[in-house]
Amino acid sequence: MSPKGSHPKKASLIVLCAPSGTGKSTLAGMLLKKFPELKLSISYTTRPPRGEEKHGIHYFFVNDAEFKSMIKRNEFIEYAHVFGKNWYGTSKKVIEENLAAGQSIIFDIDVEGASNLKKSFPKECLTIFILPPSFEELEARLRNRATESDEAIALRLATAKKEMAISNTFDFQIVNNDLEKTFLDLEALLKKRGCL
Repeated sequence: MSPKGSHPKKASLIVLCAPSGTGKSTLAGMLLKKFPELKLSISYTTRPPRGEEKHGIHYFFVNDAEFKSMIKRNEFIEYAHVFGKNWYGTSKKVIEENLAAGQSIIFDIDVEGASNLKKSFPKECLTIFILPPSFEELEARLRNRATESDEAIALRLATAKKEMAISNTFDFQIVNNDLEKTFLDLEALLKKRGCL
């Protein structure tokens, strides 16, 4: 029996989308820490590991040839060539196995990936767009990270403008003004929708 007024928990695909620098990966990490029963979807990518990243934990790292043969075999629910450099994709089989086992999954993906997931799993998918307080604040956050060139930042900002323009196509939007408050809003929304 679930508490009065709440929905029974169901296996869900919790899709978090946001421009780079908005805090979606941090929010996904906070959800996983507080709710260990959730699982993070691990994407396949052709980019090299960064820092402490490990194969099978953060990503499945594969080369271009392997990735393209997976595309040919129709193994991805969604895949994208990001910033004209690296491929990223989500395995169809992994999602189906998790849902069959009653496992909810968090996705930290781009808008195109979110759209493809929603088309493939309309009932199980909950799409949430995390917005920055303002475009200026987003630019400041990206520059303060000091991890990329001006050219790379300009490309991320141009992409962010396009993504934010279609954020109203998502099931929900949350503005990340303050990380702790945003996390509480996200948690409340997921509980209300029966995902937690």
